[in-house]
Amino acid sequence: MYNIHKLRTRFCVRMGNKGFPKLRPIVFFASIFLTLQIVNGDLSYSIPEEMKRGSIIGNIAKDLGLDLRALLLRNARVDFEGTRKRYCDINLSTGDLITSERMDRESLCGKKPSCLVKVDLVLENPLELHRLSLHIQDVNDNSPKFRQNMIEMEIWESAEKGNRFSIEEAHDADIGQNAVQRYNLQKNNNFVLAVDSSKVELVLENKLDREKQKEINLLLTALDGGSPQRSGTVVIHVTVLDANDNAPVFSQAVYKASLPENSPPDTVVITVSATDADEGMNGDVTYDFGHVSDDDVNVFSIDPKTGEIRVTGVIDFEEGPLDFESNSKYEMRIDAKDGYGLSSDSKVMIDVTDINDNAPVIHMKSLTNPIPENVSPGTEVGIINVQDRDSESNGQVRCSIQQGAPFKLVPSIKNYYSLVTTGQLDRELLSDYNITITATDEGSPPLSSSKSVQLSVADINDNPPVFEDQSYSAYVSENNKPGSTLCSVTARDPDWRQNGTVIYSVLPGELNGAPVSSYVSVNGDTGVIHAVRSFDYEQLRSFKVQVMARDNGSPPLSSNVTVSVFVSDVNDNSPQILYPAPEGNSFMTELVPKAAHGGSLVSKVIAVDADSGQNAWLSYEIVKSTDSGLFTIGVLSGEIRTQRDISESDSMKQNLIVAVKDNGQPSLSATCSMYLLISDNLAEVPELKDISYDEKNSKLTSYLIIALVSVSTFFLTFIIIILGVRFCRRRKPRLLFDGAVAIPSAYLPPNYADFDGTGTLRSAYNYDAYLTTGSRTSDFKFVTSYNDNTLPADQTLRKSPSDFADAFLASQESLEVGF
Repeated sequence: MYNIHKLRTRFCVRMGNKGFPKLRPIVFFASIFLTLQIVNGDLSYSIPEEMKRGSIIGNIAKDLGLDLRALLLRNARVDFEGTRKRYCDINLSTGDLITSERMDRESLCGKKPSCLVKVDLVLENPLELHRLSLHIQDVNDNSPKFRQNMIEMEIWESAEKGNRFSIEEAHDADIGQNAVQRYNLQKNNNFVLAVDSSKVELVLENKLDREKQKEINLLLTALDGGSPQRSGTVVIHVTVLDANDNAPVFSQAVYKASLPENSPPDTVVITVSATDADEGMNGDVTYDFGHVSDDDVNVFSIDPKTGEIRVTGVIDFEEGPLDFESNSKYEMRIDAKDGYGLSSDSKVMIDVTDINDNAPVIHMKSLTNPIPENVSPGTEVGIINVQDRDSESNGQVRCSIQQGAPFKLVPSIKNYYSLVTTGQLDRELLSDYNITITATDEGSPPLSSSKSVQLSVADINDNPPVFEDQSYSAYVSENNKPGSTLCSVTARDPDWRQNGTVIYSVLPGELNGAPVSSYVSVNGDTGVIHAVRSFDYEQLRSFKVQVMARDNGSPPLSSNVTVSVFVSDVNDNSPQILYPAPEGNSFMTELVPKAAHGGSLVSKVIAVDADSGQNAWLSYEIVKSTDSGLFTIGVLSGEIRTQRDISESDSMKQNLIVAVKDNGQPSLSATCSMYLLISDNLAEVPELKDISYDEKNSKLTSYLIIALVSVSTFFLTFIIIILGVRFCRRRKPRLLFDGAVAIPSAYLPPNYADFDGTGTLRSAYNYDAYLTTGSRTSDFKFVTSYNDNTLPADQTLRKSPSDFADAFLASQESLEVGF
């Protein structure tokens, strides 16, 4: 179990047998220390090598104080630098850092005393980087190994006691205590083992005697210090020869060379040289590598005769296990032997210089796509990691982005860059961006690489619908059919999909006390406005409605426009005749004096039309008359005048039928009858009962008879009263002369209106009327006029005795009125 204390506090994990394949036969328990240190947001874990896949290294969420949900939401991940393998990963459900690959310390770090794997823990939104250091602890999983199974040695029997003979030491891939710690030489009579920090030697303890023993086999065992302890053995086969007393001597104890990476095969690196003072075979020197790793053997070769070291493999500065320093230096031991086994060694150190042969590599670690168009400037939309496997200046990288795009790269943490917006995005102007990111190193010549990133802008409902026109006008003829089309409004919304879908509606309101919706409606999809009812120009000539265009976004945006509807007139109203009164209401007759001259005004037909414009332009025409050549009517004024002087031969009763037409299409008309009596004295007029309309019905005749009887009764009563008054007022001037009674001009016939100044008559007229007393039949006599060419307009005779009675009463008061 884990026991985690405060910062810089070590905690221990006691682990059982991990079941390493090589250690299964051996049952052991080991204590493995894991150190957790948090310094400036960094974590350090110490773990043993060769852990099984899926083993827990530590709980990152707990150690960093993060919520498990935050790891998932912030897209937590680990990145490795300089390696293509992912040795560990994050379990987002538990927050544990677990192994995903077997980690072999020897493959990762070789013989380095400290093996450190650097891992970047990346969190997004906001970008956060934590450096994880995995200290890989060595496990004793490698046994000491000699390069050869048997070491052949030839020693002269003349070798002196105490002479030393170098033995190639064993190699253990482990380090520290797990590396080779000591050697054991099988007990024998001639040699003992001398071991120091740099070499292993056989020391001749007793002189050799070739005659007694020509060959000697010694078993050399190398032991490491691990637990359990591992060992490796080699057989040393010693052949006893005759005397060879000089060993080869190198010209330098240490050889140094510099080699550019990517040097082609067969490139000469350096030549080593050793000399032997002996002659013959004893002075022939051969060269060979001492103990070198298998990787070094595949990279270099040495000419055994000349000592020339050449390149045989690929020299790549960057192809190290985990960091740039791994293959930057090679260190080898060179052995020189003479013909009879005496040898010496020297060290060769080769420095590999970096060449700018790796272009930067751009990794897109995170990208928000599409981007809402309403993001504010400075918003992070992507995380970019740039790596260059070269070292020093060759690995220094500059990142840039092409001009003109509203984005920029902001250096963030180490070799990370944030892709942020620099301005406001507008999808309606540009919906897609193709951004090219270029990374260039500082090498000579510089190398660069590019990566294209496709970004889309997501639509936000930021544009209200806009009508094509600021206002609309619709024209419709009255009496239209309900549902007919008035006009069409169109609004555009540059947004996308539902944000750009426009819906039309009529805003609520009232018109003449009724809702606007009872007058017009609009198609929500097309914007076509229809009439809900039939319009009447005479009641409603124009009106305005507000139409709203709303998009389907969230929240929706809208705009309004005013639609003016103009109702045009249709000739649907016939002319209405005001004078003379329509047939059936009254029986009216105009008196025309016999002395009337041609052009005299007889009467006037007055009519109006409820329509407007040319539909209300009226024209007058006599369609039928008793004498077609006697009277004429003004086409526009409706004034009836004489065409010629009246003669004795003209009929006393003249009947005119006048048609009034408007100017509409089609034209509508109305007719009226005008009855004219040519007479100067009412006594000359036949019985009024003989004057009748051509189309008078029997019912009207009955009413008239009853009315005449009633009026006659009142008339006789008035005559008696008038006669009584006459005798009572003898001192007053006699009003009756020539058998006539003066009728005051204040008498105005019923249903007659004075339109002075309004168009009925163009001037005022004054008439005098006289009523006889010697007859029960009243008559009017034309006397005079203020205008000689104009007939009196009030010489209107109604076939109503009550009117005559009123005239007699007024005449007794001797009043004369002009109008």
